[in-house]
Amino acid sequence: MSGKAVFFDRDDTLIHDSHYMYKKEQLNFIDGVFDVLKKIQDAGYQLFIFSNQSGIGRGYFTEAQMHEFHSHMEKGFQEHGISFTEIIYCPHDPTQTDCDCRKPEPKLLIEACEKYKLDPKQCFMVGDRITDAQAGERAGMTSITLNCDYKNNISKLEDIFEFIPLKD
Repeated sequence: MSGKAVFFDRDDTLIHDSHYMYKKEQLNFIDGVFDVLKKIQDAGYQLFIFSNQSGIGRGYFTEAQMHEFHSHMEKGFQEHGISFTEIIYCPHDPTQTDCDCRKPEPKLLIEACEKYKLDPKQCFMVGDRITDAQAGERAGMTSITLNCDYKNNISKLEDIFEFIPLKD
């Protein structure tokens, strides 16, 4: 395994969260996100989104509606030359099931590393919650938190380069 990647939480990391989002009009990108992701991608990192989407399990929206929202979101990124290798997500309602794919569990991160031949030591998990960081750490990655009182914390996305090297 030799590949490197950055896994991003979706809500309040890449886009503003308006709670159980699935409608196109709810999409609102975080300031500076395009420049940051483009620099990371241009440095040779694969980009992923890893998101808990319990709205599916709770019946607030369907998986098809979520995929439609993600397609709309990805088009916004593609307009800036940014593409994601994959969007991975947990669809389960945590009040109804004990699944092993919801953050802070690392299962989906580990599976992505195996599938895409990524070295976890060369990967980063970026999110706005401690559970994002815990998932990354449990998968053997470096975790970075955004506006969260936890280690490797940054106050704005542009500060991510304190932790992610753009050159080998």
